[in-house]
Amino acid sequence: MQILVNSIYELNKGVRHLFLLTAGRTDLPRIRNRLEVEGVDYFVQDINTTKCNVFFGKAALVRTARHIAGKPLNQMSPEEDFMLGTLLSYDKERQCERYLSMIEAGPRMRMAAG
Repeated sequence: MQILVNSIYELNKGVRHLFLLTAGRTDLPRIRNRLEVEGVDYFVQDINTTKCNVFFGKAALVRTARHIAGKPLNQMSPEEDFMLGTLLSYDKERQCERYLSMIEAGPRMRMAAG
């Protein structure tokens, strides 16, 4: 929960505008409650029966992430992966390097890596 609290602080200060938190399902009710109390937009992406991804932040970014991450993260195209990483404010140079390596690896390697 401390990560969530710190992320909400960064969101309110304008440091970042979109966050991704991987959480256990048992923590999800508390996470949802905190985000709703704070008035923060979010959506939950199922990973498996025990884990989920919670995307949260500014409304337009959350809506965009929902469209990009409409499937498991390991099944995203290199372009979707790049766009989501950029929205999450990941290091731009590393995102470019990751994108290029995914493109150069080809479809089989991307599926194996996922």
